[in-house]
Amino acid sequence: MERQSTYTATATIDEQGILTGWSDGARRLLGYDSSAVVGRPAAALLAADAAAARRALTGRNRWNGSVLLLHRDGRPVELGVLAHRRTSDTGVTDWLVVSAVTARPQPPRGEPLEEWTFLQSPFPLAIFDADLRLVRANRRLEHALALPEAAMRGLRLSHIVPGTGSEEAERSIRQALEAGRPQEAPGRLGPLGRPAFLTPLKDADGRVRAVCLSVQQPDQDSAGRQRPPADTGSRVGTAADQARAAQELGEVTVPRLADVMAVDLLDAPWTGTGAAGPPPDPVVLRRAALRAVPDGDGPAHGTVAGEAVVCAAGSPPAHCLAVGRPLLYDTADPAVAEWAALDPGAAWLRASGARSLLAVPLLAEGSTLGVVLFGRRPSREPFGPEDLRLAEEFTAKAAAGIERARADALVRATTMTLQRSLLPHPLPDQGALEIATRYLPGASRAGVGGDWFDVIPLSGARVALVVGDVVGHGIRASATMGRLRTAVRTLADVDLPADELLTHLDDLVLRLAADEGSTDPAAETASGIGTTCLYAVYDPVSRRCAAARAGHPPPAVLTPDGIVRFLDVPAGPPLGLGGLPFEAVETELPEDTVLALFTDGLLEARDHDIDEALDKLFAALGRPAKSLDSVCDRVLTELLSHRPDDDVALLVARTRALHTDRVASWELDAEFTVVSLARRYADEQLAAWGLDEATFTTELMVSELVTNAIRYGRPPIRLRLIHQGTTLTCEVYDSSDTTPHMRRARIFDEGGRGLLLVAQLADRWGTRHDRIGKTVWAEQSLTAG
Repeated sequence: MERQSTYTATATIDEQGILTGWSDGARRLLGYDSSAVVGRPAAALLAADAAAARRALTGRNRWNGSVLLLHRDGRPVELGVLAHRRTSDTGVTDWLVVSAVTARPQPPRGEPLEEWTFLQSPFPLAIFDADLRLVRANRRLEHALALPEAAMRGLRLSHIVPGTGSEEAERSIRQALEAGRPQEAPGRLGPLGRPAFLTPLKDADGRVRAVCLSVQQPDQDSAGRQRPPADTGSRVGTAADQARAAQELGEVTVPRLADVMAVDLLDAPWTGTGAAGPPPDPVVLRRAALRAVPDGDGPAHGTVAGEAVVCAAGSPPAHCLAVGRPLLYDTADPAVAEWAALDPGAAWLRASGARSLLAVPLLAEGSTLGVVLFGRRPSREPFGPEDLRLAEEFTAKAAAGIERARADALVRATTMTLQRSLLPHPLPDQGALEIATRYLPGASRAGVGGDWFDVIPLSGARVALVVGDVVGHGIRASATMGRLRTAVRTLADVDLPADELLTHLDDLVLRLAADEGSTDPAAETASGIGTTCLYAVYDPVSRRCAAARAGHPPPAVLTPDGIVRFLDVPAGPPLGLGGLPFEAVETELPEDTVLALFTDGLLEARDHDIDEALDKLFAALGRPAKSLDSVCDRVLTELLSHRPDDDVALLVARTRALHTDRVASWELDAEFTVVSLARRYADEQLAAWGLDEATFTTELMVSELVTNAIRYGRPPIRLRLIHQGTTLTCEVYDSSDTTPHMRRARIFDEGGRGLLLVAQLADRWGTRHDRIGKTVWAEQSLTAG
């Protein structure tokens, strides 16, 4: 059990700089509850320039140093932190940030001879106290981990070297403390790559006070040089992005193969092995990784990851790229010494004091991606043939990983661009609903999925809300999503009921599947089979909402009295199965009711604990909020403990109502004499609304629509005017199912010009079919002038 004076503050941050995890120790240290910071930018907690922090982390796999943070009460707090960049098996990358907070005094140093023995031992050594926290580390361990003792002191092994091996070793340390017997820790410890031995340290009374961890020294070859283990290249080329792939190469080769190394990439690969023709002068690369074994003055420095490196044509990097094969140099050679002394991009080599330099091109699939430079200090033998073979082997794996990551990044960027171009931005102007939306792309290496949402203004001041999820990921899924979204908009424009719209959409998915299967039988399934969709239409006049769903989660509803529930929409089958019916439900929603439509990625982000996810969703919706944007942020914060593997689309809407003072309706007889009466009704209502400037246009539209209903329709006939903000809608209903068509009248025709006149006067017009009868409507804008 931890002592009150000591605890560890931990936080996790995703690649976009958003806090995804916050421990109780972090709360005790800075005063913020998890709900107040998770989902927010980590830069908001910095008391210093956030841009400097981003530059410090760019291209790095780990960082340690002092950071000035803001306490909840506003005072600055300076902390020593250790940050690890981690990539999970699914390709999700984030940062683990840890800080040990301790008030205990450090143990006294021993006698000089004992101190020398500990510090100068050829084996990496560390001492962990009864709380499993590091209190001492010798120089060999500092070099192996490239971390000073000060950065590790007070932290547990799992925070110093994150991974399964460290967690297992931690359990073994606890066992050694309890049993008081030496034992071997299972597995290997991260970059140490060797088994660890645990020795209990006892006081004069025989009580176990601490545990000493020692790491077995690697075997040496006959020349006295450290030989890399046979499996050291297994981790190279496995990363999900270029920067991480380059860093993996540095982690494997330093210090096993070299004392210092740098990876420089071309912005655009050269086609062919080596440059096609003479290379440009100068050659411009971009630093992807820089790693060195630390010494008393710290690690080598120079151009940081992400910055441009300009190399003259005769420099070792440019020469290596031009010939397309490895080159070995002695840094004492005048040409190399001049390059190292004058080129800012070679400052790392100058600072490291390297005497032997090995340049290896990064070649993958007939393209040159960049160059890797390895350096050795005078204390080690120069590079030899075996070192050259290993460098080529490691570099080839890294090149394959970088090329794969480059291709994945291009596909993901293309898919993201396509996906975002297909989502509604900005949201259409309408007055029936207040709306806020969020879209979060998934972290899966398979690419962006096919989740989408849409807001479609309909006739009669109504609004359609759509949320859907296409199966699969990548460009094919996004393209299919675009097809379905266009189809939904087309079907919504003809005012199909929700269940009929999903039936037509189901037929479309079946046709898409048949077309793709006939053109490419081996293609991946991205035609839309298994796609889910929820379609809902809200009418602010009647305050009724009609909804149907195809395999999609139902919408959550928060009523004004604070009750949260799911809207009882019958569960239809996913799209693409064919032959199965969909059922719509209609319900009345009070004004200020909140609707939440979402894709299943929001619930699955809770690691398949659906009950917990639903509880958190209902709790987030039920708490008061200043705005719908706040509701969206709260829902995502509560339900997403980490970046989701699947896409998440969230649409939150608050209902508004058009009261009787904004809607006027009249029953009309099926006689031509009532046309003038209908015009008078419209004139009086527009005068009451203060819309005298719209009287002439409205009179013409009312006259033509009522005349057509009397001539071609059947009673009953109803006239309705809807005043909604900046628009005025005129509707005429009759019980006939005959659809009116606009046609071009000939010179001597007495009729046929009515709908043409309406189309010229209105901004939009159309026909809406009901279960019985139809409504012809025309909408005009009330903008100034």
